[in-house]
Amino acid sequence: MNAMTRRLLVGTAAVSMTLSLAACGLNDPSSSGPTNKTIGLLLPERASSTRYESFDKPLIEASVAGLCTKCTIDYANADGDEGNQKQQFDDMLARGVKVILLDAVNAKSTAPWVEAANKKGAKVVAYDRLAAGNVAAYVSFDNRRTGELQGQALLDALGPKAGNAQVVMVNGAESDPNAADFKLGAHKTLDGKVKSIAYEQSGEWKPEVAAQKMTEAIGKLGKNGFQAVYSANDGMAASIIETLKKAGIDNVPVGGQDASLDAVQRVLTGEQAYTIFKPFRPETDAAANIAVYLVKGLDVTSIATAITDSNGAQIPSMLLSPIVVTKPRINDTIIAGGLYTAAQICDGPRASACKAANIQ
Repeated sequence: MNAMTRRLLVGTAAVSMTLSLAACGLNDPSSSGPTNKTIGLLLPERASSTRYESFDKPLIEASVAGLCTKCTIDYANADGDEGNQKQQFDDMLARGVKVILLDAVNAKSTAPWVEAANKKGAKVVAYDRLAAGNVAAYVSFDNRRTGELQGQALLDALGPKAGNAQVVMVNGAESDPNAADFKLGAHKTLDGKVKSIAYEQSGEWKPEVAAQKMTEAIGKLGKNGFQAVYSANDGMAASIIETLKKAGIDNVPVGGQDASLDAVQRVLTGEQAYTIFKPFRPETDAAANIAVYLVKGLDVTSIATAITDSNGAQIPSMLLSPIVVTKPRINDTIIAGGLYTAAQICDGPRASACKAANIQ
């Protein structure tokens, strides 16, 4: 077991231990708190990232069930529509939900939502991205660090060509504060280490928009006018890679984020240079633990591991560490971390690539 594997497993175990210890007594029927034990879960979309339906939702449901036998989950997905999510939020408040885990479609617009919830005695937990307003807590990864790791992985993929490289950047949605942090982190690493960022636009977390931006970049710069592409997530990276293929462009490293199964398979076959693995279970466990604390009427500052400043408000937070995944690291990160099995990654067309990478 190498050092990275040890850090991954020890880090995950440490978070799990913290949450397990913190959860002691949460199922005690004598514990005080609101009588409504429903926890709202609002996730933002399904199209650009498969993680929400495949991991976040089922893992949060399982973790809440393990911590609170009387708690239930009220779930909705906004499918990328801010207005739809606002209606879902309002509907939950009308049903008397007292704790809402919110992964906002547009995190900049949520302050009035949070204020309305607070007036009704409901608590909002910002999940995965920091929602505007006086939220009760925030659970996510260190997003600026994520961007730094993305930038460094792109430099590593370029190798000695980095200093003369022109880079295309396709960022996440401008309405998402996480995207701003990813962008800042990536620039911190890339600026001064590459020749220039030759083209930079938002892909809005939409694969079809990312494809349009990549087509625009090719038209502006020419097929030989750039040497690497930064994509803020894997969903956009997939469409960017397809656009490059259609244009007859190869040997241009493209990176992403989220460790979706198709992205890990592209990393395996060399179509994608890297992805970022943000272990879902520690994040979902932390979110569930905080939600159950709040639904029981307990103080979350006792289990917070950080404080996040949000326009002057000090938000109790849990911020976790992401991991870079390249082909040599698939075994030690994705498989060792339990995200996917070798069988899932090594389906028919990729069997030979798995054998060559000693994944079995």
